[in-house]
Amino acid sequence: MVVDDHPMWREGVARDLTEAGHLVVATSGEGRQAVRVAAAARPDVVVLDLQLPDVSGVEVIQGLRAVLPEVRVLMLSASGEPQSVLDAVKAGATGYLLKSAAPAEFLDAVRRTAAGEPVFTPGLAGLVLGEYRRLAATPAAPHDEAPRLTERETEVLRLVAKGLSYKQIAERLGLSHRTVQNHVQNTLGKLQLHNRVELTRYAIERGLDG
Repeated sequence: MVVDDHPMWREGVARDLTEAGHLVVATSGEGRQAVRVAAAARPDVVVLDLQLPDVSGVEVIQGLRAVLPEVRVLMLSASGEPQSVLDAVKAGATGYLLKSAAPAEFLDAVRRTAAGEPVFTPGLAGLVLGEYRRLAATPAAPHDEAPRLTERETEVLRLVAKGLSYKQIAERLGLSHRTVQNHVQNTLGKLQLHNRVELTRYAIERGLDG
């Protein structure tokens, strides 16, 4: 689903996605309408502009997550302001791409977002990681013991924290892409986390990114 208040841009993005083999189930130019439409159309991925005429992109993310908890949101914005990026990620966006991205970069970002991988325009990933480090400076409560992970799960988690893609992790550990995905899903389940961004934060909090 594509949500953007500029008709030509919205239609262009939808056309690019369709030509690349993706099924565009809906488009919208307003935030509140987008949430209503998404509840019925049930997209797997929403490509969302930050600036909308009625409500902010952050409010749209929150609305989308309320009606479709598993939906993945890729922000596609002209703004690379640090606070905008952090607000979007904290609200539940899976990734954040600037509109200056090349078409091939955008289509790759959509594919990776659909697979649950956080995708950021170069430079923005470091910003998000820095924020997680700041948040992680607050010690966990003494009774907050980490669930037990297998050695392989811990190894995969460590590489996730370093920012490696599933493909890179698979190549480094000599595993299939599917096996890496399974390890990540198992770890998410054990830690009661919902996506790879949260998993990365957990790893950093435990010092696994060193």
